[in-house]
Amino acid sequence: MHRPKYFTPNEVSLHNTIGDIWVSFLGKVYDLTPLVNEYKGDVLIKPILECAGKDISHWFDPKTKDIQTHVDPLSGCIKYYTPRGRFVHVPPPCPRTDWANDFYTPWWRDSQYEVGMLSGKTRWIRIINTLTSQEQRLEVCSEETLNEILQRYLYYNSHATGYTWKHNCVTLDMSKTLSENGIPDEDEDFYNSRIDQDLFTQSICLYFNDDLTEM
Repeated sequence: MHRPKYFTPNEVSLHNTIGDIWVSFLGKVYDLTPLVNEYKGDVLIKPILECAGKDISHWFDPKTKDIQTHVDPLSGCIKYYTPRGRFVHVPPPCPRTDWANDFYTPWWRDSQYEVGMLSGKTRWIRIINTLTSQEQRLEVCSEETLNEILQRYLYYNSHATGYTWKHNCVTLDMSKTLSENGIPDEDEDFYNSRIDQDLFTQSICLYFNDDLTEM
């Protein structure tokens, strides 16, 4: 099965302009740039623009996956709850003849905008190139396999596939996650012990395949 791509909250936050707008909600990441372009200039797009690059899970009911609702105190009817203002595909509070409802599927249920999953927990690791002694600190998703982390690291070392990845001198299984490879996430332990987690970050050593001399 095709694995979804995972993103860190920081990666989502970088897409925060009209020409490149992402949001996350209920554990998924969405690229709403096409939607914003379609409704460019419409006042109903404003609440989405204001939340560019942010998580908007609080807009939704986690059980129904739909917009939060409330009971209107004046009419006693159940209506969508949009404290930031009504936005695209949300019906008006009262019946109107000028509301176009021919979009079939509201954007928050439309899979065409989905680009991946939001990481439930990110981790910081150090990747040390033993050939060049270069070190790179990376924020990665705990759900990612080592192969997926390698894809992130290619930005810093385009020859990363030519190395063997090890932790404590043990060769890592690139098809498994950090935890599955026995590299624990110690953030909670550091927090409970009041230790600055930045002082110690789990490291992965890269050995060039032409020289796998044990250290």
